Amino acid sequence: MIELKSPGELDAMRAAGVVVADALAAVRDHARVGVSLLELDEVAHQVIRDAGAGSSFLHYRPSFAPTPFPGVICASVNDLIVHGIPDGYRLRDGDLVSIDCGAHLDGWHGDSAISFVVGEADPADVLLIDTARRALEAGIAAAVPGARIGDVSHAIGVICRAAGYGMPSDFGGHGIGREMHEAPGVPNEGKPGRGLTLRPGMAIAIEPMFHAGGRDGYYAGEDGWGLHTVDGSRAAHVEHSVAVTEDGPRVLTAPRQPAAPLRS
Repeated sequence: MIELKSPGELDAMRAAGVVVADALAAVRDHARVGVSLLELDEVAHQVIRDAGAGSSFLHYRPSFAPTPFPGVICASVNDLIVHGIPDGYRLRDGDLVSIDCGAHLDGWHGDSAISFVVGEADPADVLLIDTARRALEAGIAAAVPGARIGDVSHAIGVICRAAGYGMPSDFGGHGIGREMHEAPGVPNEGKPGRGLTLRPGMAIAIEPMFHAGGRDGYYAGEDGWGLHTVDGSRAAHVEHSVAVTEDGPRVLTAPRQPAAPLRS
């Protein structure tokens, strides 16, 4: 069942999305060489607590997971694609870091992810991240009333393949609202004009995950959570929660707008 949200409910989801955006911004600002992933987890947790919100990730246990998730963020470094557990690893110069974060506020969830490089960046990593962001933007642009899920998936997939990248074919986006993961699924590759028709009030999380090496394969790490590229190449993961509205896509997890400058 897919719940169509009212404008007021989408506003409530936007409030949760702002918490997520703030947490990701704080993590990005704090990330530097020598900082541990556990420290980044605590930075995000503090932002969520200060907002009066709760973590969507902490203690979450989907069907594939052997244990409840122990962190507030997923912190995936280099060849880790998604679901990295934050631990004592300290960031090194040139690390490619993907941070996924979810929060719930007043019964509504937000979910978003960013990728960035710590220290001096390899141009290949910058290109990988920029391409993933471009695919995210294309997927968001396709999320309009009357379009199909396949249109969103196709917009992402063609950019990935044109760049020669791979992706984990059975992981992608999802519906979001009162639960972090709801119907429908939003694959990162698909055929245009196929799948569920998008309607105003639907909310979906769109999340490209690209592998630099071009292979789609992956394997789960020893913790049963983190997914690694099968060829050891680096991965980027970006995500926004998006509402389908009559006025076009509304990015619910966009960073808050900076205050306008005062006029004299």
